Amino acid sequence: MNTLETAPVSALRRQLLMGAGAGSALALSELLWPGTAQAAQPRRGGSLVYTSTYPNNRMGDARNGRHPQHWLDLNNRSAYNALAWVDENLEVQPELATAWEPSDDLRVWDITLREGVLFHDGREMTADDVVSSYRFHQTSTGYARQIVQVEKVGKKVRMTLDAPNSEFPYVLAEYHLMIMPAADKEKIGLAGVGTGPFRIVSIDPKRRIILERNEKYWRQGYPYLDRLEVVSSPGRMEGALNGFRGGLFDAVVGVDPGLLPDLERTPDLRYSLSNSGDQALMVLPKHEGSPLNDKRVRQALALAIDREKIIRIVYGKKAGWVGNDSHLTPANASFLALQRPRDVARARALLAEAGHAGGIKLPTFYFAATWPEVPRVFQVLSESVKEAGITLPIEQRPSDGYRQWRVEDAEKTRKHRFAYTPAGPRNPGVSLYRLRPDNNEAGYWSGPGCDEYMALYRRSLAEPSADRRRANYVRMQEILRDDVPIISAGGRGNLLIHKPNVQGLRSHPQFWSMRFDEVWKS
Repeated sequence: MNTLETAPVSALRRQLLMGAGAGSALALSELLWPGTAQAAQPRRGGSLVYTSTYPNNRMGDARNGRHPQHWLDLNNRSAYNALAWVDENLEVQPELATAWEPSDDLRVWDITLREGVLFHDGREMTADDVVSSYRFHQTSTGYARQIVQVEKVGKKVRMTLDAPNSEFPYVLAEYHLMIMPAADKEKIGLAGVGTGPFRIVSIDPKRRIILERNEKYWRQGYPYLDRLEVVSSPGRMEGALNGFRGGLFDAVVGVDPGLLPDLERTPDLRYSLSNSGDQALMVLPKHEGSPLNDKRVRQALALAIDREKIIRIVYGKKAGWVGNDSHLTPANASFLALQRPRDVARARALLAEAGHAGGIKLPTFYFAATWPEVPRVFQVLSESVKEAGITLPIEQRPSDGYRQWRVEDAEKTRKHRFAYTPAGPRNPGVSLYRLRPDNNEAGYWSGPGCDEYMALYRRSLAEPSADRRRANYVRMQEILRDDVPIISAGGRGNLLIHKPNVQGLRSHPQFWSMRFDEVWKS
Protein backbone atom coordinates (compact mmCIF):
# COMPACT_ATOMS: atom_id res chain seq x y z
CA MET A 1 0.00 0.00 0.00
CA ASN A 2 1.36 3.40 -0.88
CA THR A 3 1.66 6.31 1.55
CA LEU A 4 -1.68 8.01 2.08
CA GLU A 5 -1.74 11.70 1.24
CA THR A 6 -4.59 12.67 3.54
CA ALA A 7 -3.76 14.69 6.67
CA PRO A 8 -4.45 12.77 9.89
CA VAL A 9 -7.81 13.53 11.44
CA SER A 10 -6.16 14.45 14.75
CA ALA A 11 -4.17 17.22 13.02
CA LEU A 12 -7.28 18.63 11.44
CA ARG A 13 -9.06 18.54 14.77
CA ARG A 14 -6.27 20.55 16.32
CA GLN A 15 -6.57 23.13 13.56
CA LEU A 16 -10.23 23.63 14.31
CA LEU A 17 -9.79 23.77 18.06
CA MET A 18 -6.88 26.21 17.79
CA GLY A 19 -9.21 28.59 15.99
CA ALA A 20 -11.68 28.71 18.89
CA GLY A 21 -12.04 32.10 20.52
CA ALA A 22 -13.54 33.38 23.74
CA GLY A 23 -16.96 34.90 24.27
CA SER A 24 -18.82 32.39 22.12
CA ALA A 25 -21.26 30.81 24.57
CA LEU A 26 -24.27 31.88 22.53
CA ALA A 27 -22.80 30.48 19.31
CA LEU A 28 -21.94 27.20 21.02
CA SER A 29 -25.36 26.83 22.60
CA GLU A 30 -27.01 27.46 19.27
CA LEU A 31 -24.73 24.85 17.69
CA LEU A 32 -25.65 22.18 20.21
CA TRP A 33 -29.29 23.19 20.68
CA PRO A 34 -30.56 24.93 17.53
CA GLY A 35 -33.20 27.53 18.30
CA THR A 36 -31.68 28.60 21.61
CA ALA A 37 -30.96 32.08 20.29
CA GLN A 38 -33.90 34.27 19.39
CA ALA A 39 -34.70 33.91 15.73
CA ALA A 40 -33.52 36.92 13.76
CA GLN A 41 -35.14 38.34 10.67
CA PRO A 42 -33.18 37.84 7.43
CA ARG A 43 -31.57 40.95 6.05
CA ARG A 44 -30.26 41.82 2.63
CA GLY A 45 -26.68 42.67 1.81
CA GLY A 46 -23.21 41.43 2.48
CA SER A 47 -21.06 38.79 0.81
CA LEU A 48 -20.34 35.13 1.43
CA VAL A 49 -17.06 33.44 0.54
CA TYR A 50 -17.09 29.66 0.68
CA THR A 51 -14.82 26.90 -0.52
CA SER A 52 -15.69 23.38 -1.62
CA THR A 53 -13.36 20.41 -1.19
CA TYR A 54 -15.25 18.21 -3.67
CA PRO A 55 -13.35 17.34 -6.88
CA ASN A 56 -14.98 18.23 -10.18
CA ASN A 57 -13.44 16.53 -13.17
CA ARG A 58 -15.59 18.51 -15.62
CA MET A 59 -14.29 21.97 -14.74
CA GLY A 60 -13.81 24.09 -17.82
CA ASP A 61 -11.35 26.72 -18.95
CA ALA A 62 -11.47 30.34 -20.05
CA ARG A 63 -13.50 29.38 -23.12
CA ASN A 64 -16.29 27.39 -21.47
CA GLY A 65 -15.91 27.86 -17.70
CA ARG A 66 -19.21 29.80 -17.46
CA HIS A 67 -21.19 26.97 -19.05
CA PRO A 68 -23.33 24.90 -16.63
CA GLN A 69 -21.70 21.74 -17.97
CA HIS A 70 -18.37 23.01 -16.62
CA TRP A 71 -19.37 24.88 -13.49
CA LEU A 72 -16.68 25.38 -10.89
CA ASP A 73 -18.06 23.19 -8.10
CA LEU A 74 -21.24 21.66 -9.55
CA ASN A 75 -23.43 24.06 -7.54
CA ASN A 76 -25.13 25.18 -10.72
CA ARG A 77 -28.06 26.74 -8.94
CA SER A 78 -26.03 29.77 -7.95
CA ALA A 79 -26.39 31.10 -11.50
CA TYR A 80 -28.81 28.70 -13.19
CA ASN A 81 -32.07 26.87 -12.61
CA ALA A 82 -33.45 23.57 -13.84
CA LEU A 83 -37.09 22.74 -14.44
CA ALA A 84 -37.22 20.98 -11.06
CA TRP A 85 -35.21 20.79 -7.84
CA VAL A 86 -34.58 17.96 -5.35
CA ASP A 87 -34.94 19.17 -1.77
CA GLU A 88 -33.04 18.07 1.34
CA ASN A 89 -35.43 15.13 1.83
CA LEU A 90 -34.79 13.92 -1.74
CA GLU A 91 -38.27 14.96 -2.84
CA VAL A 92 -38.69 16.59 -6.24
CA GLN A 93 -40.01 20.16 -6.23
CA PRO A 94 -40.96 22.62 -9.00
CA GLU A 95 -38.38 25.18 -10.07
CA LEU A 96 -38.70 26.69 -13.57
CA ALA A 97 -41.57 24.28 -14.20
CA THR A 98 -44.69 24.61 -12.08
CA ALA A 99 -46.30 21.30 -13.06
CA TRP A 100 -45.76 18.17 -15.14
CA GLU A 101 -48.40 15.80 -16.47
CA PRO A 102 -47.63 12.35 -17.91
CA SER A 103 -49.57 10.39 -20.48
CA ASP A 104 -51.24 7.17 -19.35
CA ASP A 105 -48.27 5.13 -20.52
CA LEU A 106 -45.76 7.46 -18.76
CA ARG A 107 -43.88 8.09 -22.00
CA VAL A 108 -45.05 11.61 -22.84
CA TRP A 109 -44.72 14.45 -20.34
CA ASP A 110 -46.31 17.88 -20.74
CA ILE A 111 -44.46 20.49 -18.69
CA THR A 112 -46.01 23.78 -17.59
CA LEU A 113 -43.43 26.55 -17.35
CA ARG A 114 -43.23 29.28 -14.76
CA GLU A 115 -44.28 32.62 -16.20
CA GLY A 116 -42.44 35.90 -15.78
CA VAL A 117 -38.97 34.36 -15.36
CA LEU A 118 -36.19 36.61 -16.68
CA PHE A 119 -32.67 35.72 -17.68
CA HIS A 120 -29.80 37.77 -16.27
CA ASP A 121 -29.77 39.87 -19.46
CA GLY A 122 -33.45 40.79 -19.05
CA ARG A 123 -34.91 38.45 -21.67
CA GLU A 124 -37.98 36.48 -20.65
CA MET A 125 -37.64 32.71 -20.51
CA THR A 126 -39.94 30.95 -22.98
CA ALA A 127 -40.66 27.45 -24.17
CA ASP A 128 -38.19 28.04 -27.00
CA ASP A 129 -35.36 28.41 -24.46
CA VAL A 130 -36.33 25.16 -22.74
CA VAL A 131 -36.57 23.29 -26.06
CA SER A 132 -33.19 24.64 -27.20
CA SER A 133 -31.57 23.77 -23.87
CA TYR A 134 -32.87 20.22 -23.94
CA ARG A 135 -31.85 19.64 -27.52
CA PHE A 136 -28.34 20.44 -26.35
CA HIS A 137 -28.72 18.19 -23.29
CA GLN A 138 -29.96 15.27 -25.43
CA THR A 139 -26.55 14.98 -27.04
CA SER A 140 -24.35 15.98 -24.11
CA THR A 141 -25.91 14.54 -20.95
CA GLY A 142 -26.70 10.90 -20.28
CA TYR A 143 -29.81 11.67 -18.24
CA ALA A 144 -31.44 13.41 -21.22
CA ARG A 145 -30.74 10.73 -23.79
CA GLN A 146 -33.97 8.97 -22.88
CA ILE A 147 -35.78 11.97 -24.41
CA VAL A 148 -36.40 11.13 -28.08
CA GLN A 149 -38.35 14.31 -28.84
CA VAL A 150 -38.73 17.72 -27.20
CA GLU A 151 -41.16 20.24 -28.66
CA LYS A 152 -43.13 23.36 -27.85
CA VAL A 153 -46.89 22.91 -27.44
CA GLY A 154 -48.30 26.40 -26.94
CA LYS A 155 -46.60 27.78 -23.84
CA LYS A 156 -45.80 24.27 -22.61
CA VAL A 157 -42.99 21.89 -23.44
CA ARG A 158 -43.66 18.26 -24.36
CA MET A 159 -41.01 15.60 -23.87
CA THR A 160 -41.40 12.13 -25.38
CA LEU A 161 -39.30 9.34 -23.85
CA ASP A 162 -37.99 6.12 -25.36
CA ALA A 163 -39.66 4.11 -22.57
CA PRO A 164 -42.03 4.74 -19.64
CA ASN A 165 -40.47 6.55 -16.68
CA SER A 166 -42.65 7.07 -13.63
CA GLU A 167 -39.88 9.08 -11.93
CA PHE A 168 -39.04 11.36 -14.85
CA PRO A 169 -39.57 14.62 -12.87
CA TYR A 170 -36.41 13.76 -10.89
CA VAL A 171 -34.47 13.77 -14.15
CA LEU A 172 -35.65 17.34 -14.76
CA ALA A 173 -33.76 18.32 -11.59
CA GLU A 174 -30.36 16.92 -12.60
CA TYR A 175 -27.53 19.40 -12.18
CA HIS A 176 -26.44 19.34 -15.82
CA LEU A 177 -29.93 20.01 -17.16
CA MET A 178 -29.97 23.76 -16.63
CA ILE A 179 -32.03 26.15 -18.74
CA MET A 180 -30.11 28.59 -20.93
CA PRO A 181 -31.15 31.21 -23.51
CA ALA A 182 -31.90 29.58 -26.86
CA ALA A 183 -28.89 29.36 -29.20
CA ASP A 184 -27.10 26.99 -31.54
CA LYS A 185 -25.74 23.87 -29.84
CA GLU A 186 -22.18 25.06 -30.36
CA LYS A 187 -22.79 28.40 -28.58
CA ILE A 188 -25.55 27.79 -26.05
CA GLY A 189 -24.52 28.40 -22.43
CA LEU A 190 -21.10 29.85 -23.14
CA ALA A 191 -22.13 33.37 -22.08
CA GLY A 192 -22.94 32.18 -18.58
CA VAL A 193 -26.43 33.70 -18.66
CA GLY A 194 -29.01 31.91 -16.54
CA THR A 195 -32.10 32.56 -14.44
CA GLY A 196 -30.50 31.86 -11.06
CA PRO A 197 -30.21 34.03 -7.94
CA PHE A 198 -26.73 35.29 -8.84
CA ARG A 199 -25.08 36.35 -12.08
CA ILE A 200 -21.46 35.63 -12.95
CA VAL A 201 -19.17 38.63 -12.68
CA SER A 202 -15.73 37.06 -13.10
CA ILE A 203 -14.15 33.64 -13.32
CA ASP A 204 -10.68 32.28 -12.72
CA PRO A 205 -11.06 28.85 -14.33
CA LYS A 206 -10.81 25.93 -11.91
CA ARG A 207 -10.09 28.27 -9.00
CA ARG A 208 -12.65 30.96 -8.27
CA ILE A 209 -15.95 32.43 -9.42
CA ILE A 210 -17.42 35.73 -8.25
CA LEU A 211 -21.15 36.33 -8.55
CA GLU A 212 -23.48 39.20 -7.69
CA ARG A 213 -27.16 39.32 -6.83
CA ASN A 214 -29.58 38.94 -9.73
CA GLU A 215 -32.06 41.75 -9.16
CA LYS A 216 -34.41 40.11 -11.68
CA TYR A 217 -34.62 36.77 -9.84
CA TRP A 218 -38.01 35.09 -10.12
CA ARG A 219 -38.14 34.12 -6.43
CA GLN A 220 -39.36 37.44 -5.11
CA GLY A 221 -37.29 38.81 -2.23
CA TYR A 222 -34.33 36.49 -2.88
CA PRO A 223 -31.40 36.22 -2.76
CA TYR A 224 -30.40 38.06 0.41
CA LEU A 225 -26.68 38.30 -0.34
CA ASP A 226 -25.17 40.96 -2.58
CA ARG A 227 -22.20 38.84 -3.53
CA LEU A 228 -21.16 35.20 -3.58
CA GLU A 229 -17.58 34.04 -4.03
CA VAL A 230 -16.77 30.38 -4.67
CA VAL A 231 -13.25 29.04 -4.22
CA SER A 232 -12.31 25.56 -5.39
CA SER A 233 -10.24 23.40 -3.00
CA PRO A 234 -10.58 19.90 -4.47
CA GLY A 235 -9.13 17.35 -2.06
CA ARG A 236 -7.44 20.09 0.00
CA MET A 237 -9.43 20.02 3.23
CA GLU A 238 -6.47 20.98 5.40
CA GLY A 239 -5.94 24.17 3.38
CA ALA A 240 -9.68 24.86 3.41
CA LEU A 241 -9.80 24.59 7.21
CA ASN A 242 -6.76 26.82 7.55
CA GLY A 243 -8.50 29.38 5.37
CA PHE A 244 -11.62 29.13 7.49
CA ARG A 245 -9.63 29.67 10.68
CA GLY A 246 -7.79 32.58 9.13
CA GLY A 247 -10.96 34.34 8.07
CA LEU A 248 -10.58 33.77 4.32
CA PHE A 249 -13.76 31.68 4.12
CA ASP A 250 -17.17 32.04 5.73
CA ALA A 251 -17.95 28.37 5.07
CA VAL A 252 -16.37 25.10 3.96
CA VAL A 253 -18.41 22.52 2.03
CA GLY A 254 -17.29 18.89 2.10
CA VAL A 255 -15.71 18.62 5.55
CA ASP A 256 -14.60 15.21 6.81
CA PRO A 257 -17.62 13.85 8.78
CA GLY A 258 -15.21 12.18 11.21
CA LEU A 259 -14.54 15.64 12.64
CA LEU A 260 -18.12 16.02 13.88
CA PRO A 261 -17.44 15.18 17.58
CA ASP A 262 -14.88 17.97 17.72
CA LEU A 263 -17.00 20.38 15.71
CA GLU A 264 -19.72 20.03 18.32
CA ARG A 265 -17.27 21.27 20.94
CA THR A 266 -15.70 24.05 18.87
CA PRO A 267 -16.80 27.60 19.66
CA ASP A 268 -17.29 30.24 16.96
CA LEU A 269 -18.36 27.59 14.49
CA ARG A 270 -21.58 25.99 13.35
CA TYR A 271 -22.18 23.00 11.16
CA SER A 272 -24.89 21.47 9.02
CA LEU A 273 -25.06 17.69 8.45
CA SER A 274 -27.36 16.20 5.82
CA ASN A 275 -29.56 13.21 6.65
CA SER A 276 -27.62 11.06 4.19
CA GLY A 277 -25.13 11.61 1.42
CA ASP A 278 -22.32 10.09 -0.55
CA GLN A 279 -21.08 6.53 -0.32
CA ALA A 280 -17.91 4.73 -1.39
CA LEU A 281 -18.72 1.73 -3.59
CA MET A 282 -16.52 -1.23 -4.46
CA VAL A 283 -16.80 -2.12 -8.16
CA LEU A 284 -16.32 -5.89 -8.48
CA PRO A 285 -14.90 -7.25 -11.77
CA LYS A 286 -16.81 -10.28 -13.05
CA HIS A 287 -14.90 -10.96 -16.25
CA GLU A 288 -13.38 -14.37 -16.95
CA GLY A 289 -10.36 -15.00 -14.75
CA SER A 290 -11.45 -12.66 -11.96
CA PRO A 291 -11.88 -14.42 -8.59
CA LEU A 292 -14.86 -12.11 -8.01
CA ASN A 293 -16.65 -13.70 -10.94
CA ASP A 294 -17.56 -16.41 -8.42
CA LYS A 295 -20.63 -15.27 -6.49
CA ARG A 296 -19.47 -17.18 -3.41
CA VAL A 297 -16.31 -15.08 -3.23
CA ARG A 298 -18.34 -11.89 -3.53
CA GLN A 299 -20.71 -13.11 -0.82
CA ALA A 300 -17.78 -14.01 1.43
CA LEU A 301 -16.24 -10.56 1.01
CA ALA A 302 -19.55 -8.88 1.81
CA LEU A 303 -20.04 -11.02 4.93
CA ALA A 304 -16.46 -10.48 6.16
CA ILE A 305 -16.57 -6.67 6.19
CA ASP A 306 -17.10 -5.17 9.62
CA ARG A 307 -19.43 -2.38 8.53
CA GLU A 308 -20.26 -1.24 12.04
CA LYS A 309 -16.56 -0.84 12.78
CA ILE A 310 -16.09 1.30 9.67
CA ILE A 311 -18.91 3.60 10.71
CA ARG A 312 -17.70 3.75 14.30
CA ILE A 313 -14.07 4.53 13.44
CA VAL A 314 -14.47 6.66 10.32
CA TYR A 315 -17.75 8.47 10.87
CA GLY A 316 -18.91 8.13 14.45
CA LYS A 317 -22.49 7.68 15.64
CA LYS A 318 -24.12 10.62 13.87
CA ALA A 319 -22.32 11.17 10.60
CA GLY A 320 -22.36 7.74 8.94
CA TRP A 321 -24.72 4.94 8.00
CA VAL A 322 -24.34 1.25 7.14
CA GLY A 323 -24.55 0.47 3.44
CA ASN A 324 -26.70 -2.30 2.01
CA ASP A 325 -24.77 -3.02 -1.21
CA SER A 326 -27.02 -0.83 -3.33
CA HIS A 327 -26.96 2.79 -4.45
CA LEU A 328 -29.85 3.71 -2.18
CA THR A 329 -29.34 5.58 1.09
CA PRO A 330 -31.41 5.88 4.29
CA ALA A 331 -32.90 9.10 2.90
CA ASN A 332 -34.73 7.02 0.27
CA ALA A 333 -38.12 5.81 1.46
CA SER A 334 -37.44 2.50 -0.31
CA PHE A 335 -34.11 1.87 1.44
CA LEU A 336 -33.91 -1.67 2.87
CA ALA A 337 -31.62 -1.73 5.88
CA LEU A 338 -29.09 -4.54 5.76
CA GLN A 339 -30.64 -7.49 7.56
CA ARG A 340 -27.55 -9.67 7.30
CA PRO A 341 -25.09 -9.38 10.20
CA ARG A 342 -21.37 -9.86 9.74
CA ASP A 343 -20.67 -13.60 9.63
CA VAL A 344 -17.00 -14.54 9.49
CA ALA A 345 -17.70 -18.28 9.83
CA ARG A 346 -20.09 -18.25 6.88
CA ALA A 347 -17.57 -16.21 4.85
CA ARG A 348 -14.90 -18.86 5.47
CA ALA A 349 -17.34 -21.63 4.51
CA LEU A 350 -18.21 -19.89 1.24
CA LEU A 351 -14.54 -19.48 0.39
CA ALA A 352 -13.98 -23.18 1.06
CA GLU A 353 -16.88 -24.06 -1.27
CA ALA A 354 -15.26 -21.89 -3.93
CA GLY A 355 -11.95 -23.78 -3.56
CA HIS A 356 -10.19 -21.37 -1.19
CA ALA A 357 -10.23 -23.32 2.07
CA GLY A 358 -6.95 -21.74 3.12
CA GLY A 359 -8.17 -18.23 2.40
CA ILE A 360 -7.74 -16.01 -0.63
CA LYS A 361 -5.60 -13.09 -1.69
CA LEU A 362 -7.69 -10.78 -3.85
CA PRO A 363 -6.24 -8.49 -6.52
CA THR A 364 -5.19 -5.01 -5.41
CA PHE A 365 -8.11 -2.74 -4.70
CA TYR A 366 -7.62 0.86 -5.86
CA PHE A 367 -9.18 4.07 -4.64
CA ALA A 368 -8.81 7.83 -4.90
CA ALA A 369 -9.37 10.28 -2.06
CA THR A 370 -12.47 11.87 -3.54
CA TRP A 371 -13.46 12.72 0.04
CA PRO A 372 -10.96 13.06 2.89
CA GLU A 373 -12.09 9.96 4.75
CA VAL A 374 -12.05 7.52 1.80
CA PRO A 375 -8.55 6.17 2.63
CA ARG A 376 -9.66 5.42 6.19
CA VAL A 377 -12.77 3.60 4.98
CA PHE A 378 -10.72 1.12 2.98
CA GLN A 379 -7.95 0.82 5.54
CA VAL A 380 -10.49 -0.36 8.14
CA LEU A 381 -12.27 -2.53 5.56
CA SER A 382 -9.05 -4.24 4.48
CA GLU A 383 -8.11 -5.01 8.08
CA SER A 384 -11.55 -6.31 8.95
CA VAL A 385 -11.71 -8.99 6.24
CA LYS A 386 -8.44 -10.62 7.35
CA GLU A 387 -10.36 -12.46 10.07
CA ALA A 388 -12.20 -14.40 7.35
CA GLY A 389 -8.97 -15.36 5.57
CA ILE A 390 -9.25 -12.63 2.93
CA THR A 391 -6.15 -10.64 2.06
CA LEU A 392 -7.12 -7.39 0.38
CA PRO A 393 -4.18 -5.22 -0.75
CA ILE A 394 -5.20 -1.57 -1.22
CA GLU A 395 -3.54 1.27 -3.09
CA GLN A 396 -4.40 4.96 -3.42
CA ARG A 397 -4.35 6.57 -6.86
CA PRO A 398 -4.32 10.26 -7.86
CA SER A 399 -7.75 11.84 -8.26
CA ASP A 400 -6.90 13.41 -11.62
CA GLY A 401 -7.94 11.08 -14.40
CA TYR A 402 -8.97 8.42 -11.90
CA ARG A 403 -12.29 7.44 -13.46
CA GLN A 404 -10.85 6.94 -16.95
CA TRP A 405 -8.06 4.87 -15.46
CA ARG A 406 -10.51 2.81 -13.40
CA VAL A 407 -12.70 1.71 -16.31
CA GLU A 408 -9.59 0.77 -18.33
CA ASP A 409 -10.50 -0.73 -21.74
CA ALA A 410 -13.98 -1.72 -20.61
CA GLU A 411 -15.65 -0.93 -23.93
CA LYS A 412 -13.58 -3.59 -25.72
CA THR A 413 -13.08 -6.39 -23.23
CA ARG A 414 -15.23 -5.53 -20.22
CA LYS A 415 -12.13 -5.97 -18.12
CA HIS A 416 -11.68 -3.19 -15.60
CA ARG A 417 -10.07 -2.37 -12.29
CA PHE A 418 -11.11 -3.72 -8.91
CA ALA A 419 -11.66 -0.24 -7.59
CA TYR A 420 -13.70 2.33 -5.76
CA THR A 421 -16.26 4.67 -7.27
CA PRO A 422 -18.12 7.48 -5.49
CA ALA A 423 -21.90 7.64 -5.61
CA GLY A 424 -24.25 10.40 -4.57
CA PRO A 425 -27.87 9.80 -3.53
CA ARG A 426 -30.65 10.04 -6.07
CA ASN A 427 -34.16 8.70 -6.50
CA PRO A 428 -34.51 4.90 -6.88
CA GLY A 429 -35.33 5.11 -10.59
CA VAL A 430 -31.91 6.62 -11.26
CA SER A 431 -29.89 4.94 -8.51
CA LEU A 432 -30.98 1.36 -9.15
CA TYR A 433 -30.43 1.72 -12.89
CA ARG A 434 -26.71 2.14 -12.24
CA LEU A 435 -26.47 -1.64 -11.76
CA ARG A 436 -27.71 -2.48 -15.25
CA PRO A 437 -25.66 -5.27 -16.86
CA ASP A 438 -24.03 -3.09 -19.53
CA ASN A 439 -22.69 -0.58 -17.00
CA ASN A 440 -19.08 -0.71 -15.85
CA GLU A 441 -20.19 0.30 -12.35
CA ALA A 442 -22.07 -3.00 -12.06
CA GLY A 443 -18.94 -4.90 -13.08
CA TYR A 444 -21.00 -6.15 -16.05
CA TRP A 445 -23.23 -8.24 -13.83
CA SER A 446 -25.22 -11.06 -15.45
CA GLY A 447 -27.19 -14.17 -14.58
CA PRO A 448 -30.68 -15.03 -13.30
CA GLY A 449 -30.53 -12.54 -10.44
CA CYS A 450 -29.59 -9.75 -12.82
CA ASP A 451 -32.39 -10.74 -15.20
CA GLU A 452 -34.99 -10.59 -12.43
CA TYR A 453 -33.55 -7.30 -11.19
CA MET A 454 -33.86 -5.63 -14.59
CA ALA A 455 -37.35 -7.02 -15.17
CA LEU A 456 -38.44 -5.47 -11.86
CA TYR A 457 -36.76 -2.22 -12.84
CA ARG A 458 -38.62 -1.99 -16.15
CA ARG A 459 -41.87 -2.87 -14.43
CA SER A 460 -41.30 -0.15 -11.83
CA LEU A 461 -40.72 2.62 -14.35
CA ALA A 462 -44.01 1.73 -16.04
CA GLU A 463 -45.85 1.62 -12.68
CA PRO A 464 -47.77 4.77 -11.65
CA SER A 465 -48.30 3.57 -8.07
CA ALA A 466 -45.53 4.68 -5.70
CA ASP A 467 -46.40 1.90 -3.25
CA ARG A 468 -46.05 -0.80 -5.90
CA ARG A 469 -42.80 0.70 -7.09
CA ARG A 470 -41.51 0.66 -3.53
CA ALA A 471 -42.33 -3.06 -3.19
CA ASN A 472 -40.38 -3.74 -6.39
CA TYR A 473 -37.43 -1.68 -5.15
CA VAL A 474 -37.32 -3.67 -1.90
CA ARG A 475 -37.18 -6.93 -3.85
CA MET A 476 -34.42 -5.52 -6.06
CA GLN A 477 -32.34 -4.75 -2.97
CA GLU A 478 -32.88 -8.30 -1.72
CA ILE A 479 -31.47 -9.57 -5.03
CA LEU A 480 -28.44 -7.33 -4.61
CA ARG A 481 -27.90 -8.61 -1.10
CA ASP A 482 -27.74 -12.17 -2.45
CA ASP A 483 -25.84 -11.68 -5.73
CA VAL A 484 -23.53 -8.88 -4.50
CA PRO A 485 -22.73 -7.22 -7.84
CA ILE A 486 -21.32 -4.25 -5.91
CA ILE A 487 -20.41 -3.55 -2.27
CA SER A 488 -21.31 -0.50 -0.24
CA ALA A 489 -19.93 -0.82 3.26
CA GLY A 490 -21.32 2.53 4.35
CA GLY A 491 -21.85 6.16 3.61
CA ARG A 492 -21.57 9.65 5.02
CA GLY A 493 -23.76 12.54 5.89
CA ASN A 494 -22.52 15.51 3.87
CA LEU A 495 -21.05 18.06 6.26
CA LEU A 496 -20.38 21.76 5.98
CA ILE A 497 -19.17 24.29 8.53
CA HIS A 498 -19.76 28.04 8.66
CA LYS A 499 -19.23 31.11 10.80
CA PRO A 500 -21.91 31.88 13.42
CA ASN A 501 -23.08 34.99 11.54
CA VAL A 502 -23.97 32.95 8.45
CA GLN A 503 -27.67 32.11 8.47
CA GLY A 504 -29.80 29.85 6.30
CA LEU A 505 -26.93 27.75 4.95
CA ARG A 506 -27.90 24.07 4.91
CA SER A 507 -26.09 20.98 3.77
CA HIS A 508 -27.77 18.66 1.29
CA PRO A 509 -27.56 14.90 0.60
CA GLN A 510 -26.89 15.95 -2.99
CA PHE A 511 -24.23 18.61 -2.49
CA TRP A 512 -24.79 19.70 -6.11
CA SER A 513 -28.39 20.62 -5.20
CA MET A 514 -27.47 23.15 -2.51
CA ARG A 515 -29.13 26.54 -3.02
CA PHE A 516 -27.84 29.87 -1.71
CA ASP A 517 -31.04 31.88 -2.24
CA GLU A 518 -31.91 32.04 1.46
CA VAL A 519 -28.41 32.49 2.92
CA TRP A 520 -27.79 35.77 4.77
CA LYS A 521 -25.35 37.24 7.26
CA SER A 522 -26.31 38.71 10.61
